[in-house]
Amino acid sequence: MKKLLVCMLCIVVALAGCTNKEDAAKTNGEELEEVSIVLDWYPNAIHSFIYAAEEKGYFKEEGIKVNIQFPANPTDPLTLPAAGQATLGIYYQPDLISAIANENVPIKAVGTLVHKPLNRIISLKESNITSPKDLEGKKVGFSGTPLSEAYIKQMVKNDGGDPSKVEIIDVGFELLSSITAKKVDATTGGLINHEVPVMRHQGLNPNYFNPADYGIPDYYEMVFVAGNKTIKEDKAKLQKFFRAAQKGMDYMKSNPEDALQILLDNQQKDSFPLTKEVEKESMDILLPLMDSEEEAFLSQTKEVWDMKANWLKDNGLIKEVPNAEDVFVNIME
Repeated sequence: MKKLLVCMLCIVVALAGCTNKEDAAKTNGEELEEVSIVLDWYPNAIHSFIYAAEEKGYFKEEGIKVNIQFPANPTDPLTLPAAGQATLGIYYQPDLISAIANENVPIKAVGTLVHKPLNRIISLKESNITSPKDLEGKKVGFSGTPLSEAYIKQMVKNDGGDPSKVEIIDVGFELLSSITAKKVDATTGGLINHEVPVMRHQGLNPNYFNPADYGIPDYYEMVFVAGNKTIKEDKAKLQKFFRAAQKGMDYMKSNPEDALQILLDNQQKDSFPLTKEVEKESMDILLPLMDSEEEAFLSQTKEVWDMKANWLKDNGLIKEVPNAEDVFVNIME
């Protein structure tokens, strides 16, 4: 995985030398700065505020034109901003720490999108898996990351079970279908705001539990990332994006049904068709995790970054704990 990420980043950097910097766009005679953002996946409820900000003209009010990109592979939201081929990406806090600590990728988090983990251990109710210890003698599917394996082993151990009795199987991105096809008894990596509502919509009865209840420290599920060069040279442009994004978030909170319809109007039907009922349930779950009195939209703290980095080091996933200033910056300060 490490060699693959390094190679991909090198290719992207090489391509960067063959392309021009983002040019200003013109809309209705006004020059707008271009901002490109690489989503973590195809449009779904978590991105509603971006599409609301676009629909309501908040980006244009800030003098920017936002180009939304979908990842061709899972690391695009990391490698493209790091190489200067995108302004922003949406990525995962633990994986970002690993990329910086182990591979010195020139990138930082510039704001938090979701303040709590969405990952759940999911199974069918008929499997009678209600806690990590019940995974003994079972097959657990995961998406091929060392982080997922570490979660399973520590949870089972903390629940009084024997991690060596759990068979962990790489199922790639087929987390849901591997359960329904009975290839595995449970999965890690499925999200409470997506896989769980989808299973219910399909008439299935899921069981699930939160890794945070079994010794896995809380962390930011998703963060905005930007390359170090972009942060240094284009901070004002990033701030314009986030001012408009905040307005989009406010609109999403105040008008969830309208924001949902805007999302549905912008869905990628051929690649990732959305179900209105599923996305509505997802939005209801996400809103308090994205913006609340306790944890405001975009806010991030040194405590949370240090806590996750220390856990990664304790479990052998990074060699050294990076300094907080090397992994995140509150861009609006």
